[in-house]
Parts: sequence; C-alpha cells; structure tokens
Amino acid sequence: MAQTAFNPKVSPPFSDWKKWLGVAPFFLFAILFLVLPSFRLFIGSFTNEEGQFTFANILQLFQEKFILDAYWLSIRISAVTALGGGIFGFLLAYTVTVGGLPKPLRSVLITFSGVASNFAGVPLAFAFIATLGRTGFVTALLESIFGVNLYKQTDFDLYSFWGLSLTYMYFQFPLMVLIMAPALDGLKREWREAAENLGASTTQYWLRIAFPVLLPSILGSMILLFGNAFGAYATAYALTGGRLGIITIQIGAQIRGDVLHNPGLGYAMAVGMVVIMAISLLGYSWLQKRSERWLR
Repeated sequence: MAQTAFNPKVSPPFSDWKKWLGVAPFFLFAILFLVLPSFRLFIGSFTNEEGQFTFANILQLFQEKFILDAYWLSIRISAVTALGGGIFGFLLAYTVTVGGLPKPLRSVLITFSGVASNFAGVPLAFAFIATLGRTGFVTALLESIFGVNLYKQTDFDLYSFWGLSLTYMYFQFPLMVLIMAPALDGLKREWREAAENLGASTTQYWLRIAFPVLLPSILGSMILLFGNAFGAYATAYALTGGRLGIITIQIGAQIRGDVLHNPGLGYAMAVGMVVIMAISLLGYSWLQKRSERWLR
C-alpha cells in the first residue's frame, strides 16, 4: 500500500509563531477598536437606563419619527455625494489614466487625491466656512466684483442639505479617483486594438467593452463612497452645529446630550448604522470580485 511521503519542509499552521508577530498589532488593533466596541454597542442596545434587558430601544428605531428622519436624511446626503463624487471622480480618473494627461500632472493629482480624501472633520468645515460662509472669501469676492450675494440673491446656504453635500464632495471625489485609477489602468490595450481592428469606433469600444467591464468597479466604488459619507460626523457637526439632524449627530445627542440622554437608544441607533454599513461593504465586496475577473 502506497504511503504518503512526509515533507519536513512543510510545517503546520501556527507552528512558527514568529511569522505572526508582524500581524499581531493589526489583530490587537482590530479587537480593541472594532470587535470590542461593536460588542459593547450590541449589548448596550438591549439595555435600559437601569441596566436591565429590553427590546424597547430596538423597537424605537422603527417607531420614532425623528430617528427615521435622521436615517433618511443621512441616506439622501450619502447617495447624493456618492453619485456626484462618483461621476466627477471617474471623469478625473479617466483624464489622468487613459485621457492622455501628462505624467507629472497625473502624479500631482493622485497625490492631491490621497491628501484630500483624508481631509475631513473640523478643519474641512472651517475651510468651507472661510471660503463659502456668509463672510467667506469667495462670498465676499463674488459680491464685490459681480455684485452677487450668494445668501440674499440665491437659495444657496452652506449650512443646509446642499451645503453639507458640497462639503462632503471635497473628500468623496478624490477617493473615487484613487479607487478608479487602478481599474482604468487595468483595461488591456489588446481589447481596444481588437475592437479597432474589427471596425469599432471609440464610442462603441467604451459602450460595448470598457464600460461594461468597469461597471462593477464604478458601482462598487460608489457604494464605498456612500458608506464613507454615511459614517461622517465631525464635519457635519462642526459645519452645521447640529442644525441638520443626520443619524450620527442624533446618536451623539443620545449618548452625550443633556436633554436627549438615552445611551441605550443611541447604541441601538449605532447598531442600525452598523447594519447599513455592513450591507454596503458586502455589496462593494461582491462587485469588486466581479470586476477582478476582467481586470487582473
């Protein structure tokens, strides 16, 4: 009877513990700042102010109008900025990859996108207030040169739904550029050459070949932008001061507020956010797997 040869070079998993030292900080970070807080949110959402088990917090998510309105407002802002940032970011990514932009300018734009995609919070809110606020630089410039007052002669308001959406766009479209640039680089030149040899025009190539291949990446990136905006808190709070009751601000009011202080309800609202974010990430992962089949 044939025997299986033993290979001494093949060691069982985890036998060489030194190889795992490099990823140990990652697992420690994930446990401390992701797993344990998520577990605390889940437990807290089923606990009342006396520390007793209850379903009331979860039921309130579907009964309280201000909670449903907060979710809907956050979803609308996230959808608008994901769509706008996705379209604008895709066009920029196309310009710097296959659009023939000079390489030095491409490096500048990619570097800017890397910085701008992480520029958020209080600094971003202050930058927009100083630029497009009621006494901002651009606002004063338009009034002094063209005699146009953005706040009196138009419906523009930086501290409204569209103002916050415009602010979010600053870090949304650079993120789209960073995601889509590698996908556009992954388009094989042979595909275009084959299409041209068969008599296809540039428009036909993009409509029949390139765009269908890129569509999963585009949709997946927009889902990622949606989740990126949906979880934003500091920018909205610093810009509007709580005037717009998006879900993250409402959660902060429940957990830390003096009037609407109900930590259990705040935890339940946060769990609802986690569910929406998890669905978004699952959709993104599924679409990315579909796009990787062609862009390897």
